[in-house]
Amino acid sequence: MEDSAREAPAGRARLGVFGGTFDPPHIGHLAAAEAARWALGLDRILFVVANRPWQKVLEQPVSAAADRLALVRAAVSSLAGFEVCTLEIDRGGDSSTAETLGALAEDGPELFLIVGSDLADSLDTWRRPEVIRSLATVAVVARLGADGSGVPPPGWRWVPVEGPGIEVSSTHVRRWLAEGRPLGSVLSQPVAAEIERRGLYR
Repeated sequence: MEDSAREAPAGRARLGVFGGTFDPPHIGHLAAAEAARWALGLDRILFVVANRPWQKVLEQPVSAAADRLALVRAAVSSLAGFEVCTLEIDRGGDSSTAETLGALAEDGPELFLIVGSDLADSLDTWRRPEVIRSLATVAVVARLGADGSGVPPPGWRWVPVEGPGIEVSSTHVRRWLAEGRPLGSVLSQPVAAEIERRGLYR
């Protein structure tokens, strides 16, 4: 994008909403969020920690919300412009992007929902997609080797974001941790320390 695309207009805040299980949060999450923030001139990015990610819990075990929240707090604690959002955990039950965006929209920001290109073509399968479409522009961050078209279905407002070129997944990180591998290149020190303190993924 040209430099003008990175200049946020005066008045209305531009808010990135990056939801996920974050089990655990890794360098790929942080780099994707930073890429979106820079490309779109976002004032802040909220890391929204899912309470019960209904699309995942049927397929795999998910760590407790309190543990994942602590890890995300550790991941973003020293990073300017990144904040943790507990709306979905506070609300309880299944996580709902539509409800979260509705709550955030009450303060009047321009909302950008940050998703990886591997999820873009599945947006119509999310709960209440019509609400999500009405409230946010989707920022699609390119992922290396992603399955699918990388393009949202017709009717979605969206913008492409050049990805950071880092390919790592939480699934791989959990397996590597269980194997005892050193992960200094994919986990920040605060996250690694919190994982160790809580005895996770071993």
